[in-house]
Amino acid sequence: MTDPVRLDKWLWAARFFKTRSLAQQAIRGGKIELNGDKPKASRLVRAQDRLRISKGEWLIEVDVIEVGEKRVSAPLARQMYQETEDSRQRREAVQAQRAAEHTRSGDPGKRPDKHSRRALRRIHRGD
Repeated sequence: MTDPVRLDKWLWAARFFKTRSLAQQAIRGGKIELNGDKPKASRLVRAQDRLRISKGEWLIEVDVIEVGEKRVSAPLARQMYQETEDSRQRREAVQAQRAAEHTRSGDPGKRPDKHSRRALRRIHRGD
């Protein structure tokens, strides 16, 4: 069995945060729960612990499978935890909702073509 690792190091190594500093800020801000408690950054993470990570509109719940304090590639990092079924379903529902909103709104970043630009000019001039 591997030794337990600091929570901030594990969050960084498992690629939930880009830096340990960002992981520490999230922990201090109450965005991370470890087994239902609000931990400190120095709290030790062990296998079979459950983490609840709140990042923006995402709420991710994972079970720790493996601990490590070295940052690894994304495929290896995904092997360090397993997302719970409820969390996965919530995440997929949010993704589907965002995709539906995006298709409804069109593409606001698209520049108008030549015909549309001329029509806009006519509107602005009052023709």
